[in-house]
Amino acid sequence: MKKLLFFLILLVVLGWQCYQKIQNAQKESGRRARDTTVAVEVANVEKRVMRDFGYFSGTLQPNAKFMVAPKIPGRLKKLSVNIGDEITNGQEMALLDDEEYREEVDEAQAEVNVAKANIEESKSNLEIAESELRRLESLGSITSKSQFDIARSQYKIANAKYKVAQSQLVQKEAALNAAKIRLGYTKIKVFWPEKKQKRVIGERFVDEGAMLSANSPIVSVLDISSLIAAVYVIEKDYNKIKIGQEAMLTTDAFPGQSFTGTIIRIAPFLRENSRQARVEIHIPNPDGRLKPGMFANVQVLFEERLNVPAIPITALIKRNQQDGVFLVNPDLLKAQFIPITAGLVEGSWIEVSKPLLEGLVVTLGQHLLSDSTSVFIAKAANTQGHPKREKPQK
Repeated sequence: MKKLLFFLILLVVLGWQCYQKIQNAQKESGRRARDTTVAVEVANVEKRVMRDFGYFSGTLQPNAKFMVAPKIPGRLKKLSVNIGDEITNGQEMALLDDEEYREEVDEAQAEVNVAKANIEESKSNLEIAESELRRLESLGSITSKSQFDIARSQYKIANAKYKVAQSQLVQKEAALNAAKIRLGYTKIKVFWPEKKQKRVIGERFVDEGAMLSANSPIVSVLDISSLIAAVYVIEKDYNKIKIGQEAMLTTDAFPGQSFTGTIIRIAPFLRENSRQARVEIHIPNPDGRLKPGMFANVQVLFEERLNVPAIPITALIKRNQQDGVFLVNPDLLKAQFIPITAGLVEGSWIEVSKPLLEGLVVTLGQHLLSDSTSVFIAKAANTQGHPKREKPQK
């Protein structure tokens, strides 16, 4: 019993000593941790102009495009334009073989002449019948009823034939006009609503001598005095797009140059397969440098905020699911975690919406920090006169 009691007392003493050593080690570790100084890089919270941009890609398209085609079939006798040629409104650009259509006009003209002769004949017969009827009417009772009836009947027949002849003349003249119109269609001209504006030939589909059917395309005509940049906007940005917004466009063909345009049309729906909406941007192109089919990079300014506090995006850190920054007191050289509400992001800067932030924020080394950790500034960017503090000597 005495030995057992001795061992129990010995175990209690040894356990208490171990506990004291552990407590002292933890206190020493905590004291050393509090005395640890972390090297950090800092930057100033700056007042900046922050902008929210949307970036899209798309394709340049002509402001207007249509195909020139004959209204009648025939052999292409002459084509006076080629790709890249400038044309004017009303210009004749092609000619079909018109021999057959000229014969149709001549035939229709002959039929008109026959119809006019028939009118003259029927008119003469009508006048004779009318004169005979009046002569019999003037004789009165001397004329028998049968003679009078025959004369009246002949007058009616002559009058009807005269009206038929007149109608036939109208019909033949209409056929002549139609033949002349078809003959006119052998001269293929181009028309568009604007009278003074020039356009260019985009493509040529046939060569001289080809047999064409009605509405077979000959050439395409483009209006490239202004272009349409067609881009597709995702759902997140759709409500930010407004008609009349300015857009900046760049292309690989002209590196370092930008072109200004205006949003003119927004699709009222998003495509189900891509969840994107088509947006059209009008790009003036008076010198014709931009061409349809070019790839376009488009930048649209959604929002601009002036003189708002902003920090380098590298200063942002997340602690306990909360965005924030470590703010450095330049006099005490202590870091403090400040939760923030982020706003607009532009390039390498991010707006601080809340709270109103001033001073220095840690941009490198913040993963080693906790509240009240001592720091020394290894590098400071734009510290606005705050002195750089060196690491204290031990």
